[in-house]
Amino acid sequence: MNTLSTKLFFILPLALLVACGDSPKKNGDAAQLRKKIEEVKKEKAVLDNTLRELEQQLAVADPSTVRAAFLVSVDTLEKGAFAHYIDLQGRVEAEDMAYVAPAGMGGVVKAVFVKLGQRVSKGQTLLKLDDAVARQQLTAAQQQTGMLKARLEQAQTILQRYENLWKQNIGAEISVVNAKADVEALAAQLRAAQAQVGMAQEQVNMASVKAEISGVIDELNVKVGELYTPQAAATPGMGIRIVNNSRLKVVANIPENYIGRVKKGTLIDVNVLESGNENFTTKLAIVGESINAVTRSFNAEAIIPSTPAYKPNQTANVRILDYKTDSTIVVPLNTVQRDEKSRYVYVVEQTKNNLVARKKIVTTGEAYRGQIEIKSGLTQGQVLITRGFQNVYDGQSVKAVQ
Repeated sequence: MNTLSTKLFFILPLALLVACGDSPKKNGDAAQLRKKIEEVKKEKAVLDNTLRELEQQLAVADPSTVRAAFLVSVDTLEKGAFAHYIDLQGRVEAEDMAYVAPAGMGGVVKAVFVKLGQRVSKGQTLLKLDDAVARQQLTAAQQQTGMLKARLEQAQTILQRYENLWKQNIGAEISVVNAKADVEALAAQLRAAQAQVGMAQEQVNMASVKAEISGVIDELNVKVGELYTPQAAATPGMGIRIVNNSRLKVVANIPENYIGRVKKGTLIDVNVLESGNENFTTKLAIVGESINAVTRSFNAEAIIPSTPAYKPNQTANVRILDYKTDSTIVVPLNTVQRDEKSRYVYVVEQTKNNLVARKKIVTTGEAYRGQIEIKSGLTQGQVLITRGFQNVYDGQSVKAVQ
């Protein structure tokens, strides 16, 4: 017994010297600190094992020193279902939402035909821009076209006369050739003028700003007399926005490390915050094919029910199911300990006279919300130590309590 006590007195001061001897400076390198911590953990594990072995030897050499059974809480292991989710924050968006912009360069607003909150149809005119210049250009182009048409008709008449005379061997062939050239030139000019009319008409049409989708006017910040341009229309708070809430979706940015685990059709659980509605399950309809270079994530979308409680830009909690099994052993995550070699838990086994703690090396799987799957090392019906496992060792006498 004296020899064992002496060993303990030599080992414990050595541990203190190892742990405290080379204290790094306050501003020491973080990598060195982490390395030092790992070294101390390994040394502590070795000392713990040595201490337990010595206590077991002491119990054999002097049974009077055996401690009373250590009190632990236990739970009998059963196989059951286990699922792992990716917890993310998403947002609600309208499948159809559009900012209304003028088709051309824009212009001064002459009339606004809609009000905020009004329902509109695709193609409906929302406002009118100043088109005075465009109409002048259209009138000029139409007049030019009319003149060219008259001249072309005249040239065609002259060509017909020359051709008739030439057939009667009257006149010169050069007159027919020149007349034909005049007709072709005027026909080309007329086609160009007609194209100008089309362009001028398009400019006039651009003055009528129309809705590209059906929906409700969700934002209207355009007034008569103001300049309305594509740049202004694209600026938040300065244009017209139409939202169609009949088709809504939830969008989430998924970290790239999950790219191999999230696919189209994957089940997701959605909770739209502040809506007052219960969670619902849907499937991913779209999974992005590229990674955002800034956020290192990819987009995923799912269609959600359309109800008055759901609005675009609402926040939603999204849980994406990326792993599921119907029969496996699951234990509390904190019961799984780790040393330099493996992961392990403690279970209770019945010996001839009492209950003892036994260390079981385990292979773990996915972990979610404080639970972790055990792939191997445990079987159904074993009794797991759920409280007090930090202070027991392999072979120690224990007593199970509620």
